[in-house]
Order: sequence, then C-alpha cells, then structure tokens
Amino acid sequence: MQNIENPARQKAAYITVLVSLVVLGLKFWAYYLTKSAAVFSDALETVINVVTAFTGLAVISYTVKPKDEDHPYGHGKVEYFSAAFEGALILFASVTILVESAQVLLHPRELQKLDLGIVFITIASVINFFTALYLRRVGNKVKSESLMASSSHIMSDVWTTVGVVLGLALVSMTGWLWVDGIVTLALAFLMMTEGYKIVRRSISGLTDEMDDPSLSTLSESIRKNRRPGIIDIHNLRTIRSGSFHHIDAHLVVPEFWDVAQAHELAHIFEETVVSDYPYDGEFAFHLDPCQQKYCRYCDVKNCPIRQEPFEEARSFSVKDMICGPLENVNGGSENYSK
Repeated sequence: MQNIENPARQKAAYITVLVSLVVLGLKFWAYYLTKSAAVFSDALETVINVVTAFTGLAVISYTVKPKDEDHPYGHGKVEYFSAAFEGALILFASVTILVESAQVLLHPRELQKLDLGIVFITIASVINFFTALYLRRVGNKVKSESLMASSSHIMSDVWTTVGVVLGLALVSMTGWLWVDGIVTLALAFLMMTEGYKIVRRSISGLTDEMDDPSLSTLSESIRKNRRPGIIDIHNLRTIRSGSFHHIDAHLVVPEFWDVAQAHELAHIFEETVVSDYPYDGEFAFHLDPCQQKYCRYCDVKNCPIRQEPFEEARSFSVKDMICGPLENVNGGSENYSK
C-alpha cells in the first residue's frame, strides 16, 4: 500500500508549495495596496504556509522511504516533527500579530484601495479553500499527519481571510479605522488556538498517546474478523509511526491447543485484521492459555476441558482490550500475565 500512496503524498506536497507561493503573492499585494494590519497579519500566516510547505515536501520525501534495519517501524515519526514545527511557527506568528494589533488600536492607520485589496485576498481565500479540501482528502487517504496539519492550517487561513474581508468591508462602509485593529486581534487569538491544536496532536503522536479514533477503527476490524479460538485480547498497546502502526497485545487461546495450531490462528487473524485496517501495520501477539477461566466467553466446540457452557463472546471494545486480563471472572480479577 505504501508504494501506491507515496506518489499521492509527494504530489500533494508539491501542490502545497506551489499554491502557498501564489497565495502569498496575492496577499502581500493586497497589503501593499491597503496598508491594513489585518491583511498584513493574514499575509504573515501565509508566510508560515510557505515555510511549512517546503518543510513538508522535505519530510514527505524522507518518510516515503521503506523501513530498514535502523528504522524497523519506518520513518513516519518525522511527520509529527513537521506538524509540531508548523504549530510552533503559528504560535510565534500569533504573538507577533498580537503586538501588531495593539499598535494599530493605539495608533489607527488610514487605509487605502480597500476594494482592490478585498478582491485579491478573496481570490487567495478561494484558492486556499480548495487546496485545504484536497489536502484533507489525500491526508485521510494516506494517513499523513503532515498533510492533515497543513490542511487544518490552510482551512484556518481561509476563515482568517473571511474575517479580514468582513472587517475591511466594515471599515470601507463606516470609516471606523479601529475595526482593523480588532480584526487583527481576533486573528491573533484564532491562530494561537490553531497552533496549540496542531502542536498538541503532534506531541500525542510522538509520545504514542492512545489515539481514540484509530483504536475504535482497530476494534471494528478485530470484531469483523474474529474467529473461534480468539477468546480474549488485552494489554493492547500501539506505536504510531506516521501511517504505520505497530500493535502489541496479549491473545488468549484455548490451552489444549498445541503451539503450531495457536500460532497459525494468530497469523491468519493478524493478516485479516491488518488487511481490513486502514493503516499499514503489524501485530506482535503474546499468546496466553485460557487456563479454563474464560469458558463462558469461549465458543470453541467440543472443548475437552470446558468448565462452563459458552454464554457470550467478548465484545473486543477499546476499553476492554487496553486493560489487563479479564476482570470479574469467577469472582475476581485475574492477573496471571504481566
């Protein structure tokens, strides 16, 4: 799957670079015409788009390399650094814009050629809007953190420009120069919020924080491909390296099975789940014997050591799988594996 998706990643990165340069030119020309602080702030955000677009292109060129002996989980972690870098730049720019807004509120500036300025930044916003939708579609398809961060930032840039256009229109109609400063102040806080969200998501990926959406998708794939002998899954952990996920878990199987039978079941189960899972990945199962403690949850027929009749299969919910061994079995919590 990686070989098919890599050209799509690189194409999206090149398009991002090209579009960001065009939009930057349009916005700085609008600032040259209007002398508006709000337009300047909007253009400054686009400068970040240009820097991060080139960074993203370099990062994606690196992450498409296949895994090797030195990087057994691939090179996808670098995407989180790229996204974190983008978020940090946005936070820095928001502080700069905050200072600019204070100056404009204290010393309002006379604005010029607002009609032309509005035309140029509106064109830039339309281009950004369709670019953000494109990056979101590709980013979701290839599971690229870098492209998703760029999509979020560019879409935020679109709403920023909408605010600037409304502010300039109000100034044009009323002559209230202080509106330019208020719009600039609002943009600063909007960018600060967006920068925080991107940095927070990047830190989550770098530290392998449990990711609820991907875990829910994994749970659905496991339930869909369950088969007799897969009694319980617990102590599930994931390592995310871009679009590649390494999944550790304990797999409970009937204790009367021999090693070859249990291994074959685990291998087939892993293949079917990974093929159904939207990310590239692999399982590392630790096989646990049932120890006759899971009988009511085991649907294996003709079991020679069964102590209780089968009642219901485990739900394989995210909560159950990330916890330790099955609780409240035969009157207590069983901690027979670490």
